Amino acid sequence: MDFGFTTAAYVVSAILFILSLGGLSGQESAKRAVWYGMAGMALAVIATLIGPGAGLWLLSLILVAGGGVIGWVVAKRVQMTEMPQLVAAMHSLVGLAAVFVGYNAHLELVRVLPMDATAREALAGFAAVLAHKTPVEISILRVELFLGVFIGAITFTGSVVAFGKLAGKVNSAATKLPGGHMLNAGAAAISLICLVWYVNSGAMLPLLLMTLAALFIGYHLIMGIGGADMPVVVSMLNSYSGWAAAAIGFSLGNDLLIVVGALVGSSGAILSYIMCRAMNRQFVSVILGGFGGSQGPAAEIEGEQVAIDADGVALALNEADSVIIVPGYGMAVAQAQGAVSDLTSKLRAKGKNVRFAIHPVAGRLPGHMNVLLAEAKVPYDIVMEMDEINEDFPDTDVAIVIGSNDIVNPAAQDDPNSPIAGMPVLEVWKAKQVFVSKRGQGTGYSGIENPLFFKENTRMFYGDAKASVTSLLPKIE
Repeated sequence: MDFGFTTAAYVVSAILFILSLGGLSGQESAKRAVWYGMAGMALAVIATLIGPGAGLWLLSLILVAGGGVIGWVVAKRVQMTEMPQLVAAMHSLVGLAAVFVGYNAHLELVRVLPMDATAREALAGFAAVLAHKTPVEISILRVELFLGVFIGAITFTGSVVAFGKLAGKVNSAATKLPGGHMLNAGAAAISLICLVWYVNSGAMLPLLLMTLAALFIGYHLIMGIGGADMPVVVSMLNSYSGWAAAAIGFSLGNDLLIVVGALVGSSGAILSYIMCRAMNRQFVSVILGGFGGSQGPAAEIEGEQVAIDADGVALALNEADSVIIVPGYGMAVAQAQGAVSDLTSKLRAKGKNVRFAIHPVAGRLPGHMNVLLAEAKVPYDIVMEMDEINEDFPDTDVAIVIGSNDIVNPAAQDDPNSPIAGMPVLEVWKAKQVFVSKRGQGTGYSGIENPLFFKENTRMFYGDAKASVTSLLPKIE
């Protein structure tokens, strides 16, 4: 096949990817958007396999089939509660792929450059492209593959650490080595020196040294971020993986990889920026891994947690005219979204005004709660963002918090020493009555105590969220 077919296929794929991203902005169009993305990727893979430079068909088909089977098995087995760590794991693979492709491009350079003109004429594929580059173009290529390896290595170790934190295999608290940011700055300086060294020499050693430094930066950046901020981390790593792909696209001369990488990188960066604003964080601080730690001793909490049973909650709901439900990661863990949807239907059938309040970083993945509620067929028009509904809490009879901690924590406003100080939160404590569904009295994933649980108008509805909400259903009259 000639370049014309491949180029045309890449253009169509790029359009499909853009339509996919655009469709994901709305819940009703999201399903169609996913199909656009799948079609675009399938077309891109086919065009690459049969386009110029194609070869090693048997190996290619084996790898495509193997990857497809693994992806199918993982997709079938993964639970919604495991989606955040799955996304982090996928980002690590993108980063690792960028590192491998970068090293492969370097090895091809080492092989092709010493050849004479006659030997170069017999080359094919990527090697032939390298053979016809000028010295200036070779230097540019070295910068491109260097950046691809650098960003890819950071993405790889950062995503592995993020996966560990999200899966509970690594301590979710912000942890830095002695020296903190100076270590990151030192590793970045070493990488910059290695860049100059590599462009001028083309040797393997500076590339290896930079890779080690980048692997450390990725590890140390994400280890220094606390659990409360992990949704932003997932979005940030998504952006990193996109830029790594774009850099490698330049190295390979693959236009579609450049476009897709730029789409992923820019959209991830924009989402990270939006989430940082929602959490009152500085975007640069996020990029440098300089957030998620406490500033001093947190304020002491007075009072005690008062429990309530299903009868008490049901009585309040039966008497209420307005109800706001705040879902969190605990709802995902308990897979309670179906029971919550049933409760919502019963309350609305009684003429009560029931709405959902969604914080931008609820759960451990951007949009996590929206996906769960859509899966449970909760009407889109009653699912409200924080800015749309926060001022309505003072006029709300009952607020029900299901498995949330940080996003409803008044310490964000009242305690300047809290790790989440300044973060906009859902002001549920302003409702007339607040019921918090939790398994126990623990502080949750981020390890931050919540004064909401001790307020006079708050009652703790202990137990598994699904069982607790289900127990309310027959009591709604």
